[in-house]
Amino acid sequence: MCGLYARGGAGWLLGFVALVPWLRTLATERSLAAGLLSGWAMSVAYTAAVFAWFGSAIGGYTQIGSAAGLALLLLAAPLFQPQLLAFVLVRHLVGRQHGSAMRALAGAAAWVATEWSVPRLLGDTLGYGLYPSLLLRQAADIGGATGLTVLLLLANECIAMAIERRRAGVRAVALPLAMAAGLPLLLAGYGFHALSQLSAEQSAAGKPLRMGLVQANLADYERRRREQGAAAVVREVLDTHYAMSYDAIERQRADAVLWSETVYPTTFGQPKSEAGAEFDREILAIVSAAGVPFVFGTYDRDEAGEYNAAAFVTPGTGLLGFYRKTRPFPLTEYVPAWLDGPTLRHWLPWAGSWRPGTGARVFPLRLADGREIPVLPLICLDDVDAGLAIDGARLGAQAVLTMSNDSWFTDHPRGAELHQAVAAFRSIETRLPQFRVTTNGYSAVIDASGSVIAGARMGERTLVVGAIAVREAPRTLMVAWGDWVGRAAAVLLVLLASTAAARRWWTPGAEATARRTDAAILSEVAVLPRSARIAAGLLRSFARGSLLWMVAVILLGDGTLQSNTLAQVRTVAALFLIPEAAAWCVLRAFAARVSIEPGRLVLQRGRRRLELALRDIAAIEPWRLPVPGPGAWLRLASGQRWPHGLALGDPQALARALAADGGPRLQEMPTSRAALYARARLAIGHGRLAGPLAKFVLLPFALAVPAFRLHQHIAYGGSFGEYHSLGLLVFAKSFALWWAAWAIGVVLCAAVLRAAIEAGTLCAVLLSPARAIEIRGWLERLGLAALYLGLPGWLLLRVGAG
Repeated sequence: MCGLYARGGAGWLLGFVALVPWLRTLATERSLAAGLLSGWAMSVAYTAAVFAWFGSAIGGYTQIGSAAGLALLLLAAPLFQPQLLAFVLVRHLVGRQHGSAMRALAGAAAWVATEWSVPRLLGDTLGYGLYPSLLLRQAADIGGATGLTVLLLLANECIAMAIERRRAGVRAVALPLAMAAGLPLLLAGYGFHALSQLSAEQSAAGKPLRMGLVQANLADYERRRREQGAAAVVREVLDTHYAMSYDAIERQRADAVLWSETVYPTTFGQPKSEAGAEFDREILAIVSAAGVPFVFGTYDRDEAGEYNAAAFVTPGTGLLGFYRKTRPFPLTEYVPAWLDGPTLRHWLPWAGSWRPGTGARVFPLRLADGREIPVLPLICLDDVDAGLAIDGARLGAQAVLTMSNDSWFTDHPRGAELHQAVAAFRSIETRLPQFRVTTNGYSAVIDASGSVIAGARMGERTLVVGAIAVREAPRTLMVAWGDWVGRAAAVLLVLLASTAAARRWWTPGAEATARRTDAAILSEVAVLPRSARIAAGLLRSFARGSLLWMVAVILLGDGTLQSNTLAQVRTVAALFLIPEAAAWCVLRAFAARVSIEPGRLVLQRGRRRLELALRDIAAIEPWRLPVPGPGAWLRLASGQRWPHGLALGDPQALARALAADGGPRLQEMPTSRAALYARARLAIGHGRLAGPLAKFVLLPFALAVPAFRLHQHIAYGGSFGEYHSLGLLVFAKSFALWWAAWAIGVVLCAAVLRAAIEAGTLCAVLLSPARAIEIRGWLERLGLAALYLGLPGWLLLRVGAG
């Protein structure tokens, strides 16, 4: 169903039901590990059904073959579609605490928040599949294609919920079915209203802008260069475009001419040879003779490197300026500096070295009749970024000029069709008409409703001429708020996580620990084979050790980590957050529910159930090395250890629970140093200030606010100087970086303090076992004092010194 939905046509109807079978499957998966496995399988199946053409295109572009390209894409499916795994994870966690409605809302939020926050090659989202529906797609001016995705997910959830409740009677299924039916009806009603408004505005608009789009169907420049030589290729390309442009101007009365991306395959205005300079002069002469402005794809360069660019050339004036492509395609046009190097260039010899531009720019299109129309140029992958079109609308653009080279989709026209549909959403979101030209298809003139009023097929040489009335566009909600749905979804997830953390934070520390029942302690158990324990232990040790390494590097004077917040964020993410998350996933994959039934210890994970007779358990032995955390072995009556370890917070609680259930009396746990160390750790309750919300969110916030305010006064002359100068988004991003910097600083300080506390506890266990618990308590108090008093004190000293 997803594959048919993505093919367009009447398949858009399937968008409201396509995920229902998978949602019903997830309902039968009780464990998180099983759900994540289902999410992985769905990512592979979804990628194969919807994006098989992309894998074949990769294989053709890289010359490794279609099958190999598709296999590579499917192997990377979880990275290509990470929102599916995030959807499963959040949906599972929220479902433990809340009902089905909140679970559905949180799952949809996780889906779109992941699409917003995680860089993705094609910027795809489910909402784009509604493009064939003229009525339903109009709501994109409120929440973009991402907003449509949320509504599609909720409709699927409602239908799945109704199926789940089918045995509970008509009343139980009536509400979810009514909501599932109401969502498309609501979209259709809004679409009818929006189209009525657009029609009224178009009738009141002034003289239309008439543009000629030259689709020359000249592709594969590299092959042509090898066969004809570079000069001959440029000659053929220019002569073809001159002839078609003449027809557009003289016979079709076009006000301006638009050529495709990189149609002029060298730097314009900065020739690399005398032949290039001659070609430049020739273009300027042709434009002057034509008497209308030309916009075409070329290259620009400066001291930093070369750029994929669009040149604006005006009769008489000559070169007006360049727009530099903001989003070059990763690993083909552009390689990030942190990833670039000889090894990657050896493996990916086709990878380009163009630089990304700096964002949206609006240029005046000066017409022969004296009109000057501000237009926003976009190049290829730029049109999948809603933010660029929104920025252009805010800068006053009245039309969008899109240039693309979709020739690598020559054998896969489905990819080119989807690209055009995605580009059309930029017109719906901003209500700006769009003139879109490609090398060999699909070129189109697109109105403010997203409809193609003139277009060309794939693989044909043709001239597309269309006229659309241009005016100052209405300020849609997308233009006013930006691409807000993904950010709002991320905020919702943060609020849900904060609420869950607050419940724990507001529970008194030591008293709550004393009141915790053994059953509650036993619920936090992971049944680890040796390989899983080693893997989780290595990952967690690496993560925690990386924090200490960062502290050492900063103290020894590494300039990058000392002063560059983005470098710190990347380093913490790569060396701490990712391995820590991987260790958590390993532990969650082996998490089990523990219960004690008459005469039996029962361990259950998903549908798997393991029972151990209490008479067969002789002792509980704590791990000598508490890695990846505290845990214990089960010593069997036969004298052998049970092959799986139990990762749990309090091994003593397990011993007490088993003994209290009337089983055989277990021998006392050995008074080893490991046992003493475990008791010392467990004896000290963690209060509110020791919780992660207080330490790693609220404390950095409290430190960042005065530091950021001081920075604003120094740099901009007031507490909100940056906001007044550059806008709310820049101000918010700047504060977020300060907050992130302080959060990283607190994490690093906490890591050093934790290492000191654990080392002090070990020394107490070795030198003064009787006082180990008392010493541990004082070390914990001193650690909290160092964080909550030491860091603010250090900040005050720095401010005073400044």
